[in-house]
Amino acid sequence: MSDLSRTPLPVDFLAPGAATTIAVRTGLLEGPAFDAEDNLYFSDIFASRIYRLTPDGALSVFREDSGRTNGNTFDASGRLISCEGAEQGPGGRRRVVRTDMKTGHVEVLTERYEGKRYNSPNDVVVDIHGAIWFTDPYYEKDRSMLEMGHEAVYRIDPDGNVRRVLTQPAIERPNGLAIAPDGRTLYIIDSHTRPGGNRKVWAFDVDAGGNLSGQRLVFDFGRGRGGDGMRLDERGNLWVAAGILFPRHEGETADVPAGVYVITPRGELLGRIPIPEDLCTNLAFGGPGRRVLYVTSGKTVYKVPTAVAGYALYPPPRG
Repeated sequence: MSDLSRTPLPVDFLAPGAATTIAVRTGLLEGPAFDAEDNLYFSDIFASRIYRLTPDGALSVFREDSGRTNGNTFDASGRLISCEGAEQGPGGRRRVVRTDMKTGHVEVLTERYEGKRYNSPNDVVVDIHGAIWFTDPYYEKDRSMLEMGHEAVYRIDPDGNVRRVLTQPAIERPNGLAIAPDGRTLYIIDSHTRPGGNRKVWAFDVDAGGNLSGQRLVFDFGRGRGGDGMRLDERGNLWVAAGILFPRHEGETADVPAGVYVITPRGELLGRIPIPEDLCTNLAFGGPGRRVLYVTSGKTVYKVPTAVAGYALYPPPRG
């Protein structure tokens, strides 16, 4: 058989200048996180659900109405922390919640800052001191419901106090984030959809009081769709889900193909793991020794064996 990849377009049967574009998306998977039993939890923002995938491949619905949950993570006690957003449909609850996995009790950690509701909590990470860091951007066109003039990063201290630790102009639109194992460096993805908007990964120093300083550029994705979710490996490298096959608006190009980009803390691009789907959103390390990378992309979860272990606060690593 001939090489079918070289088959030309049937140009006589297509409209002049015809191009393939997305008509509709039926799933937007996000927020992968593993528990101590190696169950994978991940969100479908379109369906407003959280799913659970067991190690033997059994898929079930963990939460039927997730309040448009996007990012998820586990704290050191094995409690699931989720960012309930406000995008991709109605019913978003615009808050950060914590679920006791033993009792099922859901506790609201924060739903307002200085009396105003959050925009759409997006991604979340917990540091070694028990502080919870989350981003609060907004990507929908209709901004009439927004109550605050910030797209910011917040920190929930162990005593429950909430602080806005980063906002404009230092960062344009915060999305994914990760924190170093020692809690002294915070990495934030800055991803704005406007033409010429930031598609960058920043690093910040974190002092003992949780204050940020020393902002520095780690990586710039340029004009394409930049980073979304991010994780660290045991060597401190950044693994960033980024890219797209079909640009969605005038501010976006296909210059960054969909995949997972491995970047050193100094900004050296070590390589890309191609993901064969349009929209690469997030990732998490699971499996024995945290040596399997799971990637949410569009309507599919992919997995890739790795030679390096991923970092996560929880569960503790095991062989």
